[in-house]
Amino acid sequence: MAFKKEVVEIIEPRDVFVGDKNAPVTLEEFGEYESEACAKANEVVKQLLEEYEGKIRFNFRHFPMTNIHQRALKAGEAAVATAQTGKFWEMHNILFANRRNLGTTSLKLHSKEAGVVNKHFLDELVNATYGWQVQGDIREGKDRGVTDVPTFFINGERFTGKVSYDELSKAIETSLKKVKKKAPAKQRA
Repeated sequence: MAFKKEVVEIIEPRDVFVGDKNAPVTLEEFGEYESEACAKANEVVKQLLEEYEGKIRFNFRHFPMTNIHQRALKAGEAAVATAQTGKFWEMHNILFANRRNLGTTSLKLHSKEAGVVNKHFLDELVNATYGWQVQGDIREGKDRGVTDVPTFFINGERFTGKVSYDELSKAIETSLKKVKKKAPAKQRA
């Protein structure tokens, strides 16, 4: 008797965006949920998404600094778990707001606050069901030269300025100009 194995499609962190999916500029951050600097960066990103509505989209990638923040890894896994139910961004903001309270039981409560209804959420956390996705982000981050958080990329290019609204908006403006210059050339071809 053969058993039919159920194939479960997992939504990867690299595929979770907020903002216009056709936006000309993609802002990508490698970060983690216990970091004070990442929490501040999250507030900047919220401003940028509002200011550049329709022009940028944002992707958050997990890069827990486990040597400093022991609970950041599980928090990343919890965020990936909520992405499976379409509640990633709600959980993302709740995790930053509660960055000093990221124990496993608290993560379960945060998921409920985000609107996740999943009886298996705690089991998935304990069993590291989404650990591979977080590890994949860490590997990709290392391959791209990430050593600290937050690290931003704008349209694939590493942002090297100070993580502030002014600096990031200047970089976004530059990227928007580059995209506009390329667009007419494509139309002529």
